[in-house]
Amino acid sequence: MTAKRIYLAGPDVFLPDALEAAERKKKLCRSRGFEGAFPFDAVLDFARLTPRQKAMRIYHSDVALMDSCDICIAHMTPYRGPSMDVGTAYEMGYMRAQGKPVLGYTNVVGDIFARTADFVGGRDRLRLRESGVHEDPDSMMIEGMGMVDNLMLDGGVISSGFEIEVTDVPHARRYVDLAGFERCLAQLTAKGF
Repeated sequence: MTAKRIYLAGPDVFLPDALEAAERKKKLCRSRGFEGAFPFDAVLDFARLTPRQKAMRIYHSDVALMDSCDICIAHMTPYRGPSMDVGTAYEMGYMRAQGKPVLGYTNVVGDIFARTADFVGGRDRLRLRESGVHEDPDSMMIEGMGMVDNLMLDGGVISSGFEIEVTDVPHARRYVDLAGFERCLAQLTAKGF
């Protein structure tokens, strides 16, 4: 029987030791009978390409890799703001749109509402609309539904039959701690994948 392939989505590609980080995840996948697939697995030729052409080559390579995978585990730790990496969010949606299971983990405790309030300078900077929802200083509503991130992202994981794994780790380890990733693998195993 062929091992199910897991697309390893997340801001891990931006780490200084991205290949080592990927290998740690792949090793954990193998220990559970899965095969991990990381965006850097493809060897791409960028010779004589413009930055835009290079970007599109990466995009098409990543899409082909996602197409070859059965499952997605997304690293949802907030990245450069109160929400997760937008590329990872795209990948979660892409995989879920194909009917593939999507799991997620974050190494930051708290919901999107609290992180957004902190991001705009604190709850005292928020306004309460007559409807009872809060808005930020730009008059944009802030989701207050207790979700880890945007409800569409949480919804993709929940509708796959899983829960987002949330781990409180020291700030310096937020992009490298794999306890939540391991629990995602355990969720897959428990459901017979």
